[in-house]
Parts: sequence; C-alpha cells; structure tokens
Amino acid sequence: MVLGRDEVTEVARWAEGIERVHQCIAGRFGRPEPRRRALEYLKGLLSPVERKNGWQLAERAGDSTPYGVQRLLSGYVWDADLVRDDLKQYVIEHLGHGDAVLVVDETGFIKKGEKSVGVQRQYSGTAGRTGNSQIGVFLAYASAKGRTLLDRELYLPRVWADDWARRREAGVPESIRFRTKPEQAQVMLERALESGVPFAWFTGDEVYGSDRNLRLWLERKEIPHVMAIKSNEKLWALTDRGPLQVRTDRLASQVAESEWVRCSAGDGAKGPRVYDWAAVEIRPLGEPGKGYWLLARRSVANPEELAYYVCYGPSGTALEELVRVAGRRWTIEECFEEAKGQVGLDQYEVRRWDGWYRHITLAMLAHAYLAVIRNQAAEQGEKGVTTAPVRS
Repeated sequence: MVLGRDEVTEVARWAEGIERVHQCIAGRFGRPEPRRRALEYLKGLLSPVERKNGWQLAERAGDSTPYGVQRLLSGYVWDADLVRDDLKQYVIEHLGHGDAVLVVDETGFIKKGEKSVGVQRQYSGTAGRTGNSQIGVFLAYASAKGRTLLDRELYLPRVWADDWARRREAGVPESIRFRTKPEQAQVMLERALESGVPFAWFTGDEVYGSDRNLRLWLERKEIPHVMAIKSNEKLWALTDRGPLQVRTDRLASQVAESEWVRCSAGDGAKGPRVYDWAAVEIRPLGEPGKGYWLLARRSVANPEELAYYVCYGPSGTALEELVRVAGRRWTIEECFEEAKGQVGLDQYEVRRWDGWYRHITLAMLAHAYLAVIRNQAAEQGEKGVTTAPVRS
C-alpha cells in the first residue's frame, strides 16, 4: 500500500510516540531481544490487526511463527509489576491532576477449559451471565485530562488458592493467597498512595461499597470516597431515639420532595446522565472537619428506581461534587470497552500467571498511550483521534 505524504507523516508521528513510551519501560528488560519484542508487542496492540493474538501479532512483526511473542509473555525474564510502576509514572506525568478520581471495578475474560489460571464458573458482567471465565480487578484513573487503567489484579478464587497442585501448574507464586475483590482494591490503592498518584476521590460499585472493612480502611487513610451500596445496608444516623443504624432505603424515604436536586452525573453514550439527587447527613458522632452522607439517586423517568451511595469527605462538600464523583464510576467501564476493542486487553492466549500479568500490563500501557494522545490532540484543537494508525 502506498501512503500519501500526510499519512506517512501521521504514521511516523505515532510510531515515534510509541517508541518514547517504550523507552519508559526499556530498562526493565535486561537483554536486547526481549526489549525489542516488547516494542513490537506494543506496536501490534496499537495496530489495526483484527485480533491481537500470538499469530497475528507475530505476522505483523514479520515473524513466521508466534514463538517470539510466546517467549515475551512466558519465557523471557522480566517483571510485569515493575512495568506497571512505570505505567503509573507515565500516567502521572501526562494525565495527573489533583482533582482526579480513582475507580475500581472488575471485568470478565471468557475462557474455555479449566487450565487458565483463576478460571471457574462465575458471574461475568462481560457475558452478563454465569460462565467459565477469569475475573480481573482493575483500578482506573479519571482526571480532567483523560481516563485510563492504572493497576490490575487477577482474582484467584478460593478453590484455586487452596489447590496447590493446580497453582504450581499455572505458575501461581507461593506468596499469593486468597483475597476478596475489595481486599484486592485495597492493595491497589495502597500502591497508588505509595507511588504518589494525585487524586481527590475514590469510587466503586456495590461489591466494594458494601465491604465495611474497606470503607473503614479508607477512612483511616482519610481517602474521600463515594461508594455504591445496597438498599438494605445499615448506616449510623441520628433518629428520634438517638444514634441508630438505619437501613439505607428508609433514610432515603425521609427526604422531602423539595430536597431532591436534578443534575447530570456526566455525559453518557446518549447524552447527559440526568437524575434527581439528594444527600442525607449521617454519622452524627463523626470526626470534626469530615462529612458523612448517604447520597441517593432517583430516576427521572421512574421515581421508584433508586440507587444509593455512602460518602465520606471534607465537611461542606457540595452535593454537585458528590454527584460528579458518583458519575465517574462509569469511566472504568468505558476504559474496559476501549481497552478490549482497541488494544486487545481480552485477546490473549496465555494460561499461566505471569503470562496474564504481562499481557494485561502491556495492553494497559498501550491504552494509556491512546489516552495521552487524545489529551494532547484535544489541547492542540485536533479532532477525531480514536486509535493509533500504526501499520505493519
């Protein structure tokens, strides 16, 4: 294919950008061959090949077999966690903002058979049903400059964690123990704090908001948060009989109609996500200078449809700020959709522990690169940037 002058210039600019990103991680590869393979892998993930699997990535790189790709994911010596740390610094440098929101959620990877590490019959939001899958828990970063995936943990079900023969076959390190998804979220948040990731709030869905241990840990660390909870969650509130634990839905039922405020939680695929919102103060014996609220969201079209969030942050925080943070939770779903559709986050063909972390981490880096390019294009007044025009 013969490219026009403008197209040649564009491809060269993107390729140069990918190579600069690769330089951020090049030092993690002790030998030239895996270092080169990592660069080709990133280029392949960002290329328009139909499937980002071993054969197609190898073909794009000019290889006759996928063995080189397989060695990068399963053979060469390199630490995906160190590359993850480089990814964080890249995100901080290019997308970092003190008003950012960290978002946690999980996504499913549909798999066949029983050999892929962590696979079992479990509910997957990706499939919308219970089926054979792996589950990855992710931490996303959403700032005014862009959104991208920041950290990851493979959920290892208890049946896997307790089966040492199966663990050895899949290469699960001996130090790995069973952790709930909220516990994995805490681990990733601890790493974000240690890395100096700038952010103002944390949010997650009911899986994480309903975990009281996680909420207490967030308060001890003084991390402001807006966490979705179930309607039957009990929260401390001031009643006629003094401080008591009251069900979430009962607290919300006491909100006067005049106290509901209609506002948008951000733009969605069909425009602004407009709901009615109300904040109820809870925790009458809370810490001075801190605010504790139940945030209720009510559908405009169907007022009987409500959702609830437990909130902690600086006293005097405006309702609109709590709504803004609650709306940021959807950004991680957008990250999953983009990363799977554009850089092959779910298109791996590895079964072992190291292979999963290596592919996922490189795919996250490729996705972060796209987020940075979009932000740079927006700042320069460019339009229409959706994916990298890298060609084989």
